[in-house]
Amino acid sequence: MSNMAVLDASALLAVLNNEPGAEKLTVELLSNSIISTVNLAEVHSKLVSEGSNPDETWEDILTPVREAAPFTAVHAQLVGSLIGQTRPLGLSLGDRACLALGIALKAPVYTADRSWGRLKLGIRIHVIR
Repeated sequence: MSNMAVLDASALLAVLNNEPGAEKLTVELLSNSIISTVNLAEVHSKLVSEGSNPDETWEDILTPVREAAPFTAVHAQLVGSLIGQTRPLGLSLGDRACLALGIALKAPVYTADRSWGRLKLGIRIHVIR
């Protein structure tokens, strides 16, 4: 198992907005965190749509994470294969991109989305609130 921690967009937003559950994402955990570029796009889009400056926001969202992982063909294949298990829970393409990264890295995933706790994908899923 990887020593990396994969962050979902909801987990990064919790950190950036100091939302409930953010305290579970310690400095040590964040220093070993990775996020899919798909999820970075989600976070950036949300904050800019709320009125944040695009350039400043981009720098802000990169600060807490150690690494941004490019979305690859392997991840795309995993995203497609997850549709049957995740559709009943209403997970988005971005959600599946996060899970695909966790599966590819054999790393735990951190999310604020409670429905993920019902998934059985062979990786640890930590729901932060």
